[in-house]
Amino acid sequence: MFKQLLTGAVLCSTLGAAALANAADYTLKFGHLANEQNIWHKAALKFKDEVEQNSDGRIEVQVYPSEQLGNEMDVINSIQLGTADMTITGESLQNWAPKAALMAVPYAFDSSEQMKKAVEGEVGQEIEQQITEKTGLVPLAWFERGPRELTSNRPIKTPDDLNGLRLRVPNVPLFVKTWQALGAKPTPMAFSEVFTSLQQGTIEAQENPLSLIESASFNEVQKYVDMTDHVRSWIYVVIGKQKLDSMPDELQQVVRDAAKTAQSYEAELFVKDQQRLEQALKDKGMTFVEVDQQAFKEKAAPAVVSALSPEQKALYEKIQNL
Repeated sequence: MFKQLLTGAVLCSTLGAAALANAADYTLKFGHLANEQNIWHKAALKFKDEVEQNSDGRIEVQVYPSEQLGNEMDVINSIQLGTADMTITGESLQNWAPKAALMAVPYAFDSSEQMKKAVEGEVGQEIEQQITEKTGLVPLAWFERGPRELTSNRPIKTPDDLNGLRLRVPNVPLFVKTWQALGAKPTPMAFSEVFTSLQQGTIEAQENPLSLIESASFNEVQKYVDMTDHVRSWIYVVIGKQKLDSMPDELQQVVRDAAKTAQSYEAELFVKDQQRLEQALKDKGMTFVEVDQQAFKEKAAPAVVSALSPEQKALYEKIQNL
C-alpha cells in the first residue's frame, strides 16, 4: 500500500513538473467584438497559431470573440488596467487620441489604395504614435473595413436625390453634420432599432458596410444599395505597451511578425468576403446603384472640414495630397 502511495506521489510530482515545464512564460488575453464567423476572428486565430508556434510555446494566446471580455471600450480599459492584453479597435480611440478620428472621416479617401498609402505612411505613423502616447496601446497590424454604403427604397445617384430623406446614422456628430450638408434628414438611433424603424417607415434609409447590411437582414426592408463609399476606414490590432515591453526582444519580434502575417491573411479574406457579400445581397433581391461619388464628396467637404480640429485638419489635408 505504501509502495502504491509512493508511486502515485512520484507520478503526481512528475506530471506537475511536466505541466510547469509546458506552461507558457507569457499569456496574451485577446478579446474582440466580432463573432466566430467574422474574418477578424479568423485573423485573430491565425495570430494565435503563429505566436504559439514561433515562440516554441513560450507565449500562449487566449482569444475571446463576441465581446466575451466586454465591449470595445471595456476591453481597452481592461488592457490599461492590465487585466486584458489585446483587442481590435478603431476610431473609438479618438476619445484619447484625437488623430484617430481620421480612421473614419467621410470622404477622406477615394480608394483602398489611397487609404493603404496613408495608413502605411506618414499619416499612419502620426496616428499610431499618438495612440501609443495617449492610451498605452501599441498598434501591431491594421485591417481594412468595408466601405459604408447607403441603403434606401428609392435609388440615390446624386446628392439631389437625398432631399429630405429620413436617414438613420450612428450618434456621431460628424456623420450628422455631413448628411445634413448633403440634404438628408439624419436621425441618430441605436443600431438595434434600425430594422423595426425601417419596417414601420419611421426612417427611409440607413448606412453601414455590406457585412452589417447582410447580417441585419436589411434586404427585407430596403430595396437599393447605393454605392456611396462615403466612409472608408480601418481598424487596428493593439496590444498593451506594458505587456509588450515585459517580454524579451525576441518574443516581442515574434508577436510583431505574427501580427503582420495575420494582417496579410485578413486582407485576402477581406477581398473575397466583399465579393461574396455583394453577390449574396443581390441574390436576396437588392439592387446595387452606381453613385456620383465625386458630387457627394464635393458637397460634403465643407461640413467635414469645419468639424475637424486644427491637428485633425492638418492630417486630412495630408491625405488629400496623397
